[in-house]
Amino acid sequence: MPSPHLPALVSGDRLRRDLFHLSRDPLPFRKVNYTRPGQNIHSLAEADLYIRSQLEKAGWQVQATPYQVQAFRCDSSKPLHHWYSKPDPADPFYEAANLEATWTGRQCPERILQLISHKDSMSWIDSPGAHDNAAGTVANLELARLIPLCGFRHSVRLLFCNEEHTPWTSRFAAEAAAARGDQIVAVLNVDSLDGKPDEEMAAGKMTHVIGYSTAEGRELAEFIAAGAPRYDLGLEVRLAFKEHVNDDDGMFIKAGFRRTVMHLGSWPYADAEYHLPGDTPDRVDIENLAASTRLLLAALLELDAQG
Repeated sequence: MPSPHLPALVSGDRLRRDLFHLSRDPLPFRKVNYTRPGQNIHSLAEADLYIRSQLEKAGWQVQATPYQVQAFRCDSSKPLHHWYSKPDPADPFYEAANLEATWTGRQCPERILQLISHKDSMSWIDSPGAHDNAAGTVANLELARLIPLCGFRHSVRLLFCNEEHTPWTSRFAAEAAAARGDQIVAVLNVDSLDGKPDEEMAAGKMTHVIGYSTAEGRELAEFIAAGAPRYDLGLEVRLAFKEHVNDDDGMFIKAGFRRTVMHLGSWPYADAEYHLPGDTPDRVDIENLAASTRLLLAALLELDAQG
């Protein structure tokens, strides 16, 4: 087993700082159709600048690939958490980028451990998107700070993409990886960590769900879940079958990378403020977020060690 002290390096203070920066102050939203007063770029581009600065500070080289996206329209006649509606073809297009960075492995650089998180908040409503998905974004940022300290044999690739606009830009990254013939060992989509029902929040439950949609994904999910008790993380880890191949993990499965899972706080997703203005950073349990981030780092270390 890799050294247990490495996951312990995850900092709740850094997670909190990044979370509040990206979902309250200075950025209340991360979307192409909102520009803060006095700024000349939209708030999603501002988020990109922050994410990029943190990655570069940790020693990563970042590649930004721009795409044309549209904001979803809002249809309040639909169920509460699903007001998003397809844009009209005549609606404006905006530029939104994928941010990708790779830490090159020292022994097997051609074999890749892939991390994903979508960094945007809802384009059809003014929601801070703290759980969905500033939480996953800051977890991957924290992992980016620690990965250079771990001496990985395999390469680790980070993808910060956009899923609350259309089209989903993770699809382009997945298709490009397939076209290159990338040897992706495992794909971990990190989305809505700690998002859970109000009663579980009130009870202080520390939850972590690993969702899978393929047999290979289930095998990976079982492998990751087994690390929680070994590292004494205090998490209630549960596996969940995702019948619909969707979200950013689904984009990689559809591109042929079947050893793919999704990490989140509950499934079916049960945060009462999902896709609503109440998805604020003060509702995020930083202790749960830190424990989930430690599980992710432990999983990467064990995958790297066992190949």
